[in-house]
Amino acid sequence: MQIRWKLVALVAVLALGLTALINRKTATAAAAPQAAAPTVKAPPSAKIAKEAVPAGISIPNTTLAINSDKPMSERVVHYEIDAKYDAVKHTVDATEVLTYHNLTGQALDHFPFHLYQNAFQPKATFVRDSKLMGTRDVAYEKWEEKLYGSEEIKSLEVVGQGDLTSQLQYISPDDGNKDDKTVVDLHVAKPIVPGAYVQFKIAFQTNFPETQARSGWKRDFVLGGQWFPKVAVFWHGAWNCHQYHNTTEFFADFGVYDVKLTVPAYEVVGASGVMVDEKNNPDNTKTVTYHGDDIHDFAWTASPRYKVRESVYQSQMGPIKLRFLMQPAHWSQAERHEKITTETLDRFEKWYGPYPYKTLTVVDPEPDSAAGGMEYPTFITGGTSWLMPDGVYLPELVVEHEFGHQYWYGMVATNEFEDAWMDEGINSYTEVKVLDSILGKNTSIMNIAGATIGEREQQQLFFIGVADRDAIAEKAYEYHDSASYGGITYGKTASVLLTLEGIIGEDTMDKAMHTYFMKYRFTHPTKEDFLKTIEEVSGKNLRWYFDQAVYGTEVMDYEVLDVHSFPVNWYDEKKDKKDEKDGKKDGKKDGKKDGKKDAKDDTVYQSYVSLHRKEDFVMPVEVEIKFDNGEKVREHWDGKNRWIRYSYQKKAKVVSAELDPDHSVQIDRNDFNNSHIVEANPKATRKLSTYWLFATQWVSQALAWWAV
Repeated sequence: MQIRWKLVALVAVLALGLTALINRKTATAAAAPQAAAPTVKAPPSAKIAKEAVPAGISIPNTTLAINSDKPMSERVVHYEIDAKYDAVKHTVDATEVLTYHNLTGQALDHFPFHLYQNAFQPKATFVRDSKLMGTRDVAYEKWEEKLYGSEEIKSLEVVGQGDLTSQLQYISPDDGNKDDKTVVDLHVAKPIVPGAYVQFKIAFQTNFPETQARSGWKRDFVLGGQWFPKVAVFWHGAWNCHQYHNTTEFFADFGVYDVKLTVPAYEVVGASGVMVDEKNNPDNTKTVTYHGDDIHDFAWTASPRYKVRESVYQSQMGPIKLRFLMQPAHWSQAERHEKITTETLDRFEKWYGPYPYKTLTVVDPEPDSAAGGMEYPTFITGGTSWLMPDGVYLPELVVEHEFGHQYWYGMVATNEFEDAWMDEGINSYTEVKVLDSILGKNTSIMNIAGATIGEREQQQLFFIGVADRDAIAEKAYEYHDSASYGGITYGKTASVLLTLEGIIGEDTMDKAMHTYFMKYRFTHPTKEDFLKTIEEVSGKNLRWYFDQAVYGTEVMDYEVLDVHSFPVNWYDEKKDKKDEKDGKKDGKKDGKKDGKKDAKDDTVYQSYVSLHRKEDFVMPVEVEIKFDNGEKVREHWDGKNRWIRYSYQKKAKVVSAELDPDHSVQIDRNDFNNSHIVEANPKATRKLSTYWLFATQWVSQALAWWAV
């Protein structure tokens, strides 16, 4: 997630959360031992005649970049890229040899490619959508040359079929925008039969814009993301190759990467995979070579001002070299970055499964760039500022979130064009779990000067304003706007899964998450794979919940509608007055201040508590009712009718009623009508007013700093 989204969310949470509080009346178990890395299935090519596979072309079985003695994915692609970066023009000139293994089971007569950098052109779908829906960084109030990006294939040869550059054709499968050039389709002269290999030799040039969508340059910094022609994924019987939209991210096949980057000699470089060579050239440049195994993308960065911190983390599968590329102004925070990285690694390995790669690079991007808060295989960017107090955990939040993507985006590798929630949302859920464990359930975002806030509250507040706008199971580019995409994909998904813990049990949910990761890593699962895994592990049919929470737009809002208590013999005025007088005397004599009735008071009260389902989401709920003699009663309501009324006759009056007393439901749109107190306590309001005064001053200062 981008750094500005996080900062805006933090500020909004403080303002919204504390305002609501003033107006209100009132450890995860370790998963089972890790399973061994799965054996890669024999590909269909094993059944194809040898003559179908051209001599000398194959996908390497290398394991140089992983802590495993055999490949962990079914490798479909091998990218060999030789690129030279011009730090003055912000351009890359490169050659790419792409080897593709046809494991689709059918002949392929065309191959779509992503050209992501073409998104940053004024008539492109990305920019057009951003003008309509809003965007996460550049506002496009006016078009400037520095915003322009491009990715041009200069030539393309298919080995054995010759130069097919003339056969390239731009397509726009999502919206028909003829000016969008983010997808190009290649029709080959001779179809590639099942099991065969095909090799593409491509010359291309990429022109980076000033940082947009976590890619590009800022001053002397560059983040090389989505910078080379990338073949689509053949998925469920067809090519899956969507255009680049303002709310979409990425989807690609696993394979091997061998990349040579030539940059000015003064640059400090970081990239996906492991560095296998570095040499100086006579023209004051240097060439660094990287190798990656079982990854589906490759990103890099360069800046002359990075300061480097390195360490080694001993994972379940072997040592991981951690590399932190820090801005000089943020060097004092290098230890914070390392600490949250190792603590996050520890929990992901224990709870979900092993991290198999030998490296992890954490980049502190150029200030004021749109490069913060991004994930690529074995490579993430963080987000901080020169003034970051210890009790404000924005750096920890961003680094933890982006590392989590190494699992749900990096290894599970779901289709983010169509089901962004399966990466961003599941990752936001595990973000809550991990940060709660490390920083505290109610203090995982901020814990400073008596003001605290937790991650799960932020996720809930993130979506409640757009709760009825879109379903979670929506294509990323079909949300109403960027606010709806963010609130639903991140916040609602996290809240839905946290609520699911209360339905099936936290331990069961932990087991389901572990099972899902271990079963579906390196496989591109669907949403039904995820949902069915939860049902299988829990042994419950959860369609009633998933149909509403995942596939639907129903909104949940239950309230305590009213609370009443009165003496059963209310018509006996003399007795009522005597009971009331005796009660006051006894209370004064005994010095009672807690509102409990005296044991000698034999008055029987008739009490009613009414609950109301205000919206259309139907879910069982619990209510806890407290009486003035200290007694508590819990009731379970199936929530199906619009309202229910509970009746009691006791020698005590109701003092309060609270829905969801264990606070396990995170999807209720309005928590502030979940409780009712008969007599309000003004002390709490005075205390919260003091907090509010502090918070408004702090928020004002934060906004002033951010706007500079």
